Amino acid sequence: MAEIRWIPKHNRWFLLVPLMLGSFLFMLNETIANVALPYMAGSFSISHEESIWILTSYLVSSSILISCVDFFSKLIGRKNFLILCILIFTLASFLCGISHSLSMIVISRILQGIGGGPILPITQAIILELFEEHERPVPIAMFGLVVVLAPILGPVIGGWLTLNWSWSWIFYINIPFGLMACFLGNKFLEDPPYAKKEKGVKLDILGFCFLALFIGTLQITLDKGNNADWFGSTWVCWFVFICSVSFVAFIIRELKAKEPLCNLEVFLNKNFIIGSFVQFVVYGVLLASMALLPQFLQALMGYDSLLSGLAMMPRGLGATLGLVIYGAFSEKIDDRFLVILGLTFLGLAGLDLIHINLSISSMSIAIPNFLYGAGMSLSLIPIITLSCKTLNNNQMTNASGLQSLLRNIGGAMGTSVSATAISRFSQVHQNYLVENLNGFNEIYLLKLQGLSQTFSALADGATSYQMANSMLYNFLIQQSTLKAFVSVFEVCAVCSFIIIPLILFIDNKKTDEGA
Repeated sequence: MAEIRWIPKHNRWFLLVPLMLGSFLFMLNETIANVALPYMAGSFSISHEESIWILTSYLVSSSILISCVDFFSKLIGRKNFLILCILIFTLASFLCGISHSLSMIVISRILQGIGGGPILPITQAIILELFEEHERPVPIAMFGLVVVLAPILGPVIGGWLTLNWSWSWIFYINIPFGLMACFLGNKFLEDPPYAKKEKGVKLDILGFCFLALFIGTLQITLDKGNNADWFGSTWVCWFVFICSVSFVAFIIRELKAKEPLCNLEVFLNKNFIIGSFVQFVVYGVLLASMALLPQFLQALMGYDSLLSGLAMMPRGLGATLGLVIYGAFSEKIDDRFLVILGLTFLGLAGLDLIHINLSISSMSIAIPNFLYGAGMSLSLIPIITLSCKTLNNNQMTNASGLQSLLRNIGGAMGTSVSATAISRFSQVHQNYLVENLNGFNEIYLLKLQGLSQTFSALADGATSYQMANSMLYNFLIQQSTLKAFVSVFEVCAVCSFIIIPLILFIDNKKTDEGA
């Protein structure tokens, strides 16, 4: 039987304001601190490697809490839990701003992640509950715009605040908007019957411990593994072992527990499991490209942090256009076609970046970024609707939490794997290219002779020859690194194209609401 539809007292569009504001703050803080890390490292007198914990602590804590959304919503009520999360996030932002040591800001960022993590899945669940299927395109597009634009704006806003004020203001800026979101949420939000506070709810402590151990070891391994040479490091091997065992233990525990922390039955739903896997891959591709492009611009093209952030802005324009296309055609065109179109744009963006070199113009970065943005909107927003289309309303909170967790893991894996691939591919390409630097290569000998003559005005013959050789070797390093970026973008393109056939297996039949 179809469920009786819940209708809120207030206008549904008013309910979206605190939800979108809270989601924007959470997503903004995933990237806003990236460009400020060197300044924080200087303030705390720490190394760059140590400063990475400022980012990692936020991601780990938010990922752990995401999957617990359903439990805490039942424990204290979903509205109360959301407002509490925003308050914790706001307080933690203030503590981050006044931090005077690495330990203090890491603890504050953990607290900020605990408060911010549940905001996104709760927002997604409420939107899917509030609006009927034919009404969802516009609110889902608004949600997508927030999710897409906030991480893109993060480095730009963070760079501007850090350069013109100080790094503390990237956290202080959250306070007035966080308080506003709390006030509006308390005024307009309300709990449906199936999301109210329940009596006798018990925490699956064992399941939570297994999950925390799995997420914590996974995130730390992904963030630090490349610098530690992966399985060449003893601690990485142990962390991977602990991560694997805790993951298996968590699955067994949740399947056998009477009151599981996460209801894994939603993965029996074909739409949900295919849609979640597609989002996992798409987030990996998107966050990998968002990490690689600024790195390419700064390391090889000489951009500073603010300019590299501004170079990513066309992605926001593309995302906006994608959302406009989705809002205009979602009721006229099968959502599966829009997802395929979005994945095609992602693949084309990766293929376009295969042609980059060290003499490209800004337009050569703007066009693929624009395609990435359009592909992001057209693939992610419809797939969220399709993946939850055949779920009941009382499954939405749990399903949204699990889906958000998978997206976070996909993004973390994409970022980590891409960083490792750059390191490995550059070594491979360097090995191939160095074979050309020998006495039998006429081009190399002519170039070496020309540079030696140029430097001869500054030093003796032996020194000028060494300087010329060093310069040619530096060129080789640059080219091998460039080819590594090209190889990774090619892999991203292949990943985008290869999951397109999965979309055809998603059921897009109209269903009774809540059935």
